[in-house]
Amino acid sequence: MIEFVKGRIEKLDPAQVVIETAGGVGYLLNISLNTYSAIQNSQEAKLYVNEAIREDAYVLYGFADRRERELFLLLISVPGIGGASARMILSAFSPSELENIISTGDERLLKQVKGIGLKTAQRIIVDLKDKMRVESATASCLSASIDKTASENIENAVAALTMLGFQQSQSLKTVQSIIKENPDFTVEAIIKEALKRI
Repeated sequence: MIEFVKGRIEKLDPAQVVIETAGGVGYLLNISLNTYSAIQNSQEAKLYVNEAIREDAYVLYGFADRRERELFLLLISVPGIGGASARMILSAFSPSELENIISTGDERLLKQVKGIGLKTAQRIIVDLKDKMRVESATASCLSASIDKTASENIENAVAALTMLGFQQSQSLKTVQSIIKENPDFTVEAIIKEALKRI
């Protein structure tokens, strides 16, 4: 069982990271936007790992902190929620936002995530409501100052959405619409908004 991977960031995009350890092994980890935001300006990272071993694949998910991994494990314990859906939810909301949504039973917000219908949103809330930490702090919003042009933001956002399984043409159309309405949005904000619209 891999607890964490620590090393140099060899490659990074909003959906995946390759970390090269001191031993020269490169690990490809699927990440959420929250983790991407946490490590994007770093040369090295330590990510907590969840291993998904299936007959046809061996997939690693990486998380910037233990709490995000805990939420991921809680989400995949809900019937009908796999690793891809859990990562999508954790990309749409920060851990504290997600805890607040589940604690308050806000199924409307959960339904905005691609692939999460009303019944699934209700099941997540019913199954996990009692397991959420009570947070008195206001949910933190994802914010990062990235000095990039709009075209680079569009390119990175579309690439991330494509890696998450959405069609490139649909992703591009959605991202361009978001940029037009919100020209100051960061890549993370664009992708979060796109996940609610696609």
